[in-house]
Amino acid sequence: MLYAIMATDRPGSLADRLAARPAHLERLHALQADGRLILAGPHPALDCEDPGEAGFTGSLVVAEFASEEDARAWAEADPYVAAGVYQDVSVKPFKKVLPP
Repeated sequence: MLYAIMATDRPGSLADRLAARPAHLERLHALQADGRLILAGPHPALDCEDPGEAGFTGSLVVAEFASEEDARAWAEADPYVAAGVYQDVSVKPFKKVLPP
């Protein structure tokens, strides 16, 4: 089943986010290589592609996992969690309707 992993950044966490980004992306690339990643990306703090020093307000990952417990375990092991970037993370089942 698909799960949406939605995270909110801790204010002032941009430096920590940038430092942990390579390890974070490595895990996403592994999901992609397994054919399980639907989409992933951050929420810019400003309405633009590159928010600069304003940073990001969170992230969204939609991916396939065997269970909600597996999705939660994957989310909790994210390098952004370990680095203190995220102030909270939620995991919810997701039903893709469009595009087919």
